[in-house]
Amino acid sequence: MWLGLILVLLAVAGVMIYNGLVNLRERGDAAWADIDVQLKRRHDLIPNLVEVVKGYAAHERDALESVVRARTEAREASGPEARGRVEAELSGSLRSLFALSESYPDLKANGNFLELQDALRQVEDDLSRARRYYNAVIRDYNTKVRSIPQNLVARASGFRPGEFFQIDESDRATPQVRLDGGGGSGGG
Repeated sequence: MWLGLILVLLAVAGVMIYNGLVNLRERGDAAWADIDVQLKRRHDLIPNLVEVVKGYAAHERDALESVVRARTEAREASGPEARGRVEAELSGSLRSLFALSESYPDLKANGNFLELQDALRQVEDDLSRARRYYNAVIRDYNTKVRSIPQNLVARASGFRPGEFFQIDESDRATPQVRLDGGGGSGGG
Protein backbone atom coordinates (compact mmCIF):
# COMPACT_ATOMS: atom_id res chain seq x y z
CA MET A 1 0.00 0.00 0.00
CA TRP A 2 2.75 2.46 0.93
CA LEU A 3 4.59 1.70 -2.26
CA GLY A 4 1.45 2.41 -4.30
CA LEU A 5 0.93 5.71 -2.50
CA ILE A 6 4.55 6.72 -3.08
CA LEU A 7 4.26 5.87 -6.78
CA VAL A 8 1.07 7.93 -7.09
CA LEU A 9 2.72 10.89 -5.35
CA LEU A 10 5.75 10.62 -7.62
CA ALA A 11 3.51 10.48 -10.68
CA VAL A 12 1.54 13.54 -9.52
CA ALA A 13 4.78 15.41 -8.79
CA GLY A 14 6.13 14.44 -12.22
CA VAL A 15 2.98 15.70 -13.95
CA MET A 16 3.09 18.97 -11.99
CA ILE A 17 6.76 19.50 -12.88
CA TYR A 18 6.09 18.66 -16.53
CA ASN A 19 3.16 21.08 -16.69
CA GLY A 20 5.25 23.82 -15.07
CA LEU A 21 7.97 23.33 -17.67
CA VAL A 22 5.43 23.40 -20.50
CA ASN A 23 3.97 26.62 -19.05
CA LEU A 24 7.38 28.33 -18.94
CA ARG A 25 8.31 27.09 -22.41
CA GLU A 26 5.03 28.45 -23.82
CA ARG A 27 5.57 31.79 -22.06
CA GLY A 28 9.06 31.88 -23.58
CA ASP A 29 7.66 31.19 -27.05
CA ALA A 30 5.05 33.93 -26.59
CA ALA A 31 7.71 36.36 -25.35
CA TRP A 32 9.88 35.53 -28.38
CA ALA A 33 6.90 36.19 -30.63
CA ASP A 34 6.60 39.65 -29.03
CA ILE A 35 10.27 40.31 -29.78
CA ASP A 36 9.74 39.12 -33.34
CA VAL A 37 6.85 41.58 -33.78
CA GLN A 38 9.00 44.47 -32.54
CA LEU A 39 11.86 43.44 -34.81
CA LYS A 40 9.48 43.32 -37.77
CA ARG A 41 8.21 46.80 -36.92
CA ARG A 42 11.82 47.97 -36.75
CA HIS A 43 12.68 46.33 -40.07
CA ASP A 44 9.58 47.86 -41.71
CA LEU A 45 10.62 51.39 -40.67
CA ILE A 46 14.14 51.13 -42.06
CA PRO A 47 13.37 51.33 -45.83
CA ASN A 48 11.36 54.52 -45.26
CA LEU A 49 14.17 55.98 -43.18
CA VAL A 50 16.75 55.09 -45.84
CA GLU A 51 14.60 56.70 -48.55
CA VAL A 52 14.25 59.95 -46.60
CA VAL A 53 17.98 60.09 -45.89
CA LYS A 54 18.78 59.18 -49.50
CA GLY A 55 16.91 62.26 -50.66
CA TYR A 56 19.26 64.48 -48.66
CA ALA A 57 22.47 62.48 -48.60
CA ALA A 58 22.46 60.35 -51.74
CA HIS A 59 26.25 60.49 -52.00
CA GLU A 60 26.55 58.75 -48.60
CA ARG A 61 26.02 55.44 -50.36
CA ASP A 62 28.15 53.32 -47.98
CA ALA A 63 26.13 54.27 -44.91
CA LEU A 64 22.83 53.66 -46.70
CA GLU A 65 23.96 50.31 -48.10
CA SER A 66 25.25 49.27 -44.68
CA VAL A 67 21.81 49.81 -43.15
CA VAL A 68 20.05 47.94 -45.96
CA ARG A 69 22.55 45.04 -45.79
CA ALA A 70 22.24 44.82 -41.99
CA ARG A 71 18.43 44.83 -42.25
CA THR A 72 18.51 41.98 -44.76
CA GLU A 73 20.80 39.92 -42.54
CA ALA A 74 18.62 40.63 -39.51
CA ARG A 75 15.48 39.49 -41.31
CA GLU A 76 17.15 36.22 -42.32
CA ALA A 77 18.65 35.32 -38.94
CA SER A 78 16.91 32.81 -36.72
CA GLY A 79 17.20 31.98 -33.05
CA PRO A 80 17.83 34.38 -30.19
CA GLU A 81 21.64 34.19 -30.30
CA ALA A 82 21.94 34.79 -34.05
CA ARG A 83 19.21 37.45 -34.01
CA GLY A 84 20.92 39.26 -31.15
CA ARG A 85 24.21 39.37 -33.06
CA VAL A 86 22.75 40.68 -36.33
CA GLU A 87 20.37 43.09 -34.59
CA ALA A 88 23.40 44.57 -32.82
CA GLU A 89 25.01 45.12 -36.24
CA LEU A 90 21.79 46.73 -37.48
CA SER A 91 21.75 49.03 -34.45
CA GLY A 92 25.30 50.10 -35.25
CA SER A 93 24.35 50.84 -38.85
CA LEU A 94 21.37 52.88 -37.69
CA ARG A 95 23.58 54.84 -35.31
CA SER A 96 25.89 55.64 -38.21
CA LEU A 97 22.92 56.75 -40.29
CA PHE A 98 21.63 58.98 -37.51
CA ALA A 99 25.11 60.39 -36.94
CA LEU A 100 25.28 61.13 -40.67
CA SER A 101 22.12 63.21 -40.37
CA GLU A 102 24.03 65.65 -38.17
CA SER A 103 25.83 66.81 -41.32
CA TYR A 104 22.54 67.64 -43.06
CA PRO A 105 20.53 70.33 -41.23
CA ASP A 106 17.68 70.11 -43.76
CA LEU A 107 17.39 66.38 -43.10
CA LYS A 108 17.34 66.91 -39.33
CA ALA A 109 14.45 69.34 -39.79
CA ASN A 110 12.50 67.13 -42.20
CA GLY A 111 9.12 66.11 -40.77
CA ASN A 112 9.22 62.61 -42.25
CA PHE A 113 12.67 62.03 -40.79
CA LEU A 114 11.55 63.25 -37.37
CA GLU A 115 8.45 61.03 -37.46
CA LEU A 116 10.49 58.00 -38.48
CA GLN A 117 13.05 58.76 -35.79
CA ASP A 118 10.31 58.96 -33.15
CA ALA A 119 8.68 55.76 -34.43
CA LEU A 120 12.02 53.96 -34.34
CA ARG A 121 12.72 55.25 -30.83
CA GLN A 122 9.33 53.87 -29.71
CA VAL A 123 10.04 50.52 -31.37
CA GLU A 124 13.46 50.39 -29.68
CA ASP A 125 11.83 51.07 -26.29
CA ASP A 126 9.19 48.38 -26.91
CA LEU A 127 11.88 45.98 -28.08
CA SER A 128 13.93 46.64 -24.96
CA ARG A 129 10.95 45.82 -22.74
CA ALA A 130 10.13 42.70 -24.77
CA ARG A 131 13.78 41.58 -24.58
CA ARG A 132 13.88 42.00 -20.80
CA TYR A 133 10.65 40.03 -20.37
CA TYR A 134 11.80 37.26 -22.71
CA ASN A 135 15.14 36.92 -20.95
CA ALA A 136 13.39 36.81 -17.54
CA VAL A 137 11.11 34.00 -18.71
CA ILE A 138 14.07 32.10 -20.22
CA ARG A 139 16.01 32.56 -16.97
CA ASP A 140 13.10 31.06 -15.00
CA TYR A 141 12.69 28.24 -17.53
CA ASN A 142 16.42 27.44 -17.57
CA THR A 143 16.51 27.42 -13.76
CA LYS A 144 13.73 24.83 -13.70
CA VAL A 145 15.29 22.72 -16.47
CA ARG A 146 18.59 22.61 -14.56
CA SER A 147 17.28 22.21 -10.99
CA ILE A 148 16.71 18.96 -9.13
CA PRO A 149 14.20 17.24 -9.39
CA GLN A 150 12.82 19.21 -12.37
CA ASN A 151 15.90 18.36 -14.42
CA LEU A 152 15.01 14.67 -14.22
CA VAL A 153 11.59 15.29 -15.74
CA ALA A 154 13.02 17.84 -18.20
CA ARG A 155 15.70 15.48 -19.45
CA ALA A 156 13.25 12.58 -19.78
CA SER A 157 10.76 14.80 -21.64
CA GLY A 158 13.21 16.48 -24.01
CA PHE A 159 13.21 19.97 -22.47
CA ARG A 160 16.41 21.84 -23.26
CA PRO A 161 17.63 25.17 -21.88
CA GLY A 162 16.55 28.19 -23.93
CA GLU A 163 18.78 30.82 -25.50
CA PHE A 164 18.87 34.35 -24.14
CA PHE A 165 18.39 37.24 -26.56
CA GLN A 166 21.54 39.22 -25.94
CA ILE A 167 23.23 42.14 -27.60
CA ASP A 168 26.65 43.66 -27.10
CA GLU A 169 26.93 46.02 -24.16
CA SER A 170 27.81 48.89 -26.52
CA ASP A 171 24.51 48.39 -28.37
CA ARG A 172 22.11 48.70 -25.42
CA ALA A 173 21.09 52.36 -25.78
CA THR A 174 18.31 53.53 -28.09
CA PRO A 175 19.55 55.06 -31.36
CA GLN A 176 18.78 58.75 -31.36
CA VAL A 177 19.71 62.01 -32.98
CA ARG A 178 20.08 65.12 -30.91
CA LEU A 179 18.41 67.94 -32.74
CA ASP A 180 19.39 70.51 -30.12
CA GLY A 181 22.85 71.01 -31.57
CA GLY A 182 24.35 68.14 -29.55
CA GLY A 183 26.48 65.59 -31.29
CA GLY A 184 26.03 62.12 -32.70
CA SER A 185 24.00 59.28 -31.51
CA GLY A 186 23.52 56.69 -28.81
CA GLY A 187 23.59 52.90 -29.15
CA GLY A 188 20.74 50.52 -30.18
